[in-house]
Amino acid sequence: MSDNILSEEVQRFINQHLSEDVAQLALHQNPFPDVDWRLILQQIQSKQKCREKLPTWFAAPMILYPTKISIEQSSSEILAKHKSQSITGEKLIDLTGGFGIDAFYFSKQFEQVVHVEINPELSEIVRHNSVCLGAKNIDVFQGDGLEILQNLNKQFDWIYIDPARRDNQQKKVFRLADCTPDVTNLMDEYFTFSDRILIKTAPLLDISQGIKELQFVEKIDIVSLNNEVRELLWYLNKNHKSEPELFVTDYDISGNKKTMQIPVSDDENVTYSLPKSFLYEPISGLLKSGCFNFISNKFKVEKLDRHTHLYTSDEPQDFWGRQFKIISCEPFSKKAVQFWANKKANISCRNFPMKPEEIRKKFKIKDGGEQYLFFTSAENGAKKLIIACEKFS
Repeated sequence: MSDNILSEEVQRFINQHLSEDVAQLALHQNPFPDVDWRLILQQIQSKQKCREKLPTWFAAPMILYPTKISIEQSSSEILAKHKSQSITGEKLIDLTGGFGIDAFYFSKQFEQVVHVEINPELSEIVRHNSVCLGAKNIDVFQGDGLEILQNLNKQFDWIYIDPARRDNQQKKVFRLADCTPDVTNLMDEYFTFSDRILIKTAPLLDISQGIKELQFVEKIDIVSLNNEVRELLWYLNKNHKSEPELFVTDYDISGNKKTMQIPVSDDENVTYSLPKSFLYEPISGLLKSGCFNFISNKFKVEKLDRHTHLYTSDEPQDFWGRQFKIISCEPFSKKAVQFWANKKANISCRNFPMKPEEIRKKFKIKDGGEQYLFFTSAENGAKKLIIACEKFS
């Protein structure tokens, strides 16, 4: 990357154009002939993406930015901080370092952090930014993670791995064995250099399958931000042989956290009921856990149906998720839905044969407003319902 990109004039230009459309800006003439115009535009576009996601980087002067896909694939600061505070030790190696967000926060908890990145340009960017951010205890190495680990040939308290979830054609993959590196085949090698491994995976990975593939799983953390599951964290211990602990952690945009431990096996008895006075929709992390019966007993609410992950009660409960006051509940019919034609409503479908877009288009229901319509099923799927609600929490 050109050193001229860090000149005072170019940096001022970048900061002055952070609110502009980069596509429109690209049509203008480059005011700096000695600097690649595409590089300047890349810096603007990538820095724009850091405004909310990575405010520390956005605020720091002289930071270099990679391509926007590297920004998109990196952890947010809230989640990087969460990971760093969940483990302790003196030495950690990050084998898939990327833009270095996780490594930066690990450096606040560990005496020494080794950042490994196979992409030469990205590795140099992290080396430069670590100095700008004052992270003096991060050692940056460029190369293959396993090769660097073997060449260093020393013990670490933790190995951190965030396997790439795209194949050679840049298509998304969802099985651990299809990710790079394939951690399922490298466990023995990793455990040669550390007794503990932290692996970050995509939310779509099946938890039961992950436990079988990884083994030695001591703890799993389903982490969501603003009710969207962002990552699954797998804490591996070479000496662990029993069932893992399972946690759900949810952050709001301000960084406030809620955490709950839940059972790995959902074998509790549960009561089913038609809708009563209140309706509840669990947060995404609880839904990802698959512990639907546990949710019912934990919050003292009844489930609508086995495959309908909505809950109900006569009295309001302190529930972890969206809470609604039921206005009406009636069997699904064309006549019942046509009542909402040309009116505003927020539509959700749970265990229902149609999608919200289909319903909205077919029955001409406008999006938005204060009303919520749940199209769902009860009584072993035999009864199709329309539940009209208003939010009360």
